[in-house]
Amino acid sequence: MSNLKIMVVDDEKDILDFFTIFLKQKNFEVILASSGEEALIKAQLEKPQLIFLDIMMPKMDGWEVLKLLKLDEETAKIPVVMLSARTEAKDKVRGLQEGAIDYVCKPFSPRDLLKRIENIVAAQSA
Repeated sequence: MSNLKIMVVDDEKDILDFFTIFLKQKNFEVILASSGEEALIKAQLEKPQLIFLDIMMPKMDGWEVLKLLKLDEETAKIPVVMLSARTEAKDKVRGLQEGAIDYVCKPFSPRDLLKRIENIVAAQSA
């Protein structure tokens, strides 16, 4: 499972820092993007195997980024996990309807995050 290339998209530096430290400790390769536009470019160039995508970002929100990722045949198959402080069921449902494979509410526990990554990887290789 190590050497998995994971992209994290969030406009909060603290979240990016947490993911960088946490994922690198678990031997994942980490790609960071702090905006929707940057995420779309890096997803094309880097071809991550998993994307954690924040919903509430300036200019281009996570919903728009998710739509554009799913419309592009080069990035459409990359599993996307929505990250958000929004905990309402309607947001989770929307994320899954629009093509995300999971929805993680902030704050989250590192153990929960790792379990979700393991489950996603297992499902992809099944």
